[in-house]
Amino acid sequence: MKMRASVLVAATLTATAVPATAQQANVAAVAWLAGCWRAESGASVVDEQWMAPRAGLMLGMSRALRGERVSSYEALRLHERDGRLVYTAAPSGQATTDFTSTAVGDAEVVFENPEHDFPQRIVYTLVGADSLRARVEAEADGQVRGFTLAYARVECS
Repeated sequence: MKMRASVLVAATLTATAVPATAQQANVAAVAWLAGCWRAESGASVVDEQWMAPRAGLMLGMSRALRGERVSSYEALRLHERDGRLVYTAAPSGQATTDFTSTAVGDAEVVFENPEHDFPQRIVYTLVGADSLRARVEAEADGQVRGFTLAYARVECS
């Protein structure tokens, strides 16, 4: 899965969610993700929107723009499987990839798929009522590489 945006900020992540809760998670545990979010940097904008949980499912979508040109887009699904959350991504019309929750907390959720090239880990952290951080990363050659999107809550249009 390719994810590109010049809104990206390299950072190191320390997960604060409690891993044991990943085994008992349901979609309602990440209801804080629902809504519309925007990350901006110069002419680059990334919009991400999540529907509220219902019937064990949250649907989301993302669109990255450079000026008025779409650089990437993604269809997203959060659902439950075997007591864990699964983040299914379909980036820019590519095949879907599943990432399984490894930690779920009141303000952070971690999804991983170590077999995938990039990303292998996706972390959402609620920083405040109107601020969300998304960290996308993978390990290659013994180094963790990735990017962070700093989202602000925006009105859904």
